[in-house]
Amino acid sequence: MSKIYVNPTTGADEASANGTEEAPYKSPAYALYQHADAELYTYKEVDGKTGYFEISASALKKAKKVSEFLKRKDEKKKQQDAAKSAREADESAKLLAAMKITISEDKSLPAAKKIKIRDIAQHIGQRVEIQGWIHRLRLQKGRAFIILRDGTGFLQCVLTGDLANAYQTLTLTVETSLYVFGTISKLPEGKSAPGGVELAADYYTIVGLAPSGKESFTNKIQEDLDPNLLLDRRHLALRGETLSAVMKVRASVLGAVRRVYQEEGLTEVTPPCMVQTQVEGGSTLFKMDYYGQEAYLTQSSQLYLETCLPALGDVYCIQESFRAEKSHTRRHLSEYTHIEAEMAFISFEDLLDHIEKVIVKTVAYVLEDPVAGALVKQLNPGFVPPKMPFKRLQYIEALDWLNENGVPNEEGNPFKFGDDIAEAAERKMTDTIGVPILLTRFPVEIKSFYMPKCSDDPRVTESVDLLMPTVGEITGGSMRIYDKDELLAGFKREGIDPASYYWFTDQRVYGTCPHGGYGLGTERILAWLCNRFTVRDCSLYPRFTGRCTP
Repeated sequence: MSKIYVNPTTGADEASANGTEEAPYKSPAYALYQHADAELYTYKEVDGKTGYFEISASALKKAKKVSEFLKRKDEKKKQQDAAKSAREADESAKLLAAMKITISEDKSLPAAKKIKIRDIAQHIGQRVEIQGWIHRLRLQKGRAFIILRDGTGFLQCVLTGDLANAYQTLTLTVETSLYVFGTISKLPEGKSAPGGVELAADYYTIVGLAPSGKESFTNKIQEDLDPNLLLDRRHLALRGETLSAVMKVRASVLGAVRRVYQEEGLTEVTPPCMVQTQVEGGSTLFKMDYYGQEAYLTQSSQLYLETCLPALGDVYCIQESFRAEKSHTRRHLSEYTHIEAEMAFISFEDLLDHIEKVIVKTVAYVLEDPVAGALVKQLNPGFVPPKMPFKRLQYIEALDWLNENGVPNEEGNPFKFGDDIAEAAERKMTDTIGVPILLTRFPVEIKSFYMPKCSDDPRVTESVDLLMPTVGEITGGSMRIYDKDELLAGFKREGIDPASYYWFTDQRVYGTCPHGGYGLGTERILAWLCNRFTVRDCSLYPRFTGRCTP
């Protein structure tokens, strides 16, 4: 029986040690693990003498117990390594076999008809060609399931046999673009897939293979990713089901509102976005150098729409407006899609009735849309479409409500006449009342220069905000001053030089008339319809303070 030496101070439990006095082990357990039947001598002090002495019975018992654990651990590792090696060998064999598989189209099959996923219901039992991106991917033994997305819908494609086992299938990644050929069939009972159908693929080709590993799409876009990073990667985030659904509803809203305006006899026009006049106050203007002259990005197309009334009658436009507000609230953007309308020879009551009708009919048309309606239901299951008439509440009555319900102004005091009702108070009131509110007759001091005073109370204007539960203001409008002298007084009150507005004041000279209009914030309407926390989710590439990329 060999003697093995252990030195807790100078020893080592590693390959450099061999258990001799010159190269002792560090622990008795490791020594027994390496030399099961050896006599152990440990370096210690006994009766004032220092050196190697035979290990005590109790220390030996403990060492044996630990060495048994080390042996079991080593055996387990060997088994794991063997299993890993077997798996790697199996994978290598599979890869070698997969590389030998050649994917080719069977030319004896019927010619495939190229279609969009939205049209699959009309092609059950037929051979088709679908182009799209891999939205989800699941590889199984001898079978691969691909959820393909083409922007019009989602389709499950099933690959079997050589098609599933081929090397190129094993390398597929999420967001890879493909051409897939196969036959559409209804799913048997008990199985589920988008649309209740699937495509049994007989051939496919890769158009663009997306990266794997660190650069994979699933590493770039994750639910818990920092919001700023998601905005930096907006071009990829748009591929997600929620954002793309909101964009589809957005398209439906714009189509529906155009349909309503056509039915109501309004003509669409396209005013300029580069202007030299303000509409909503100079503090929110984006200035620009226009060939050496000072110009701005438009805050609103209202003034230009007014000039169209004598030529075209009632008009509207849908285009971008820009507000340089350094605001980070969830309902503000620096660039937004503005739906604006102006109508001639109307009263304030006519204006309120028209706004109600446009909102109610637009929402109805969106909900009737087979695509957008289903998406609204998916995004906002509890949504209840508004019904006419809307609740009408004057500004003064709103102050009474806020004070009676203990909602303070921005200074923490009770509201008094002339106070602006800030977003938090406005939302509290609207959400509590729980129905659409046409809030009317705001004080002159907090409204724009072009808004006329009410005949029965010159302190307030013929103005209106439409407030919706969960989102607040989505529409602002008013009648417009149509007396030239009164308009000039408004310019003076706001400190605006009327010289640049000659074309606007001329409307009060060459055949003036009572008229009014309003603006709808597309993103706010969508936030309300789709139950989004912020309007940033409702803009393709949102622009706000500090964000102008990508």
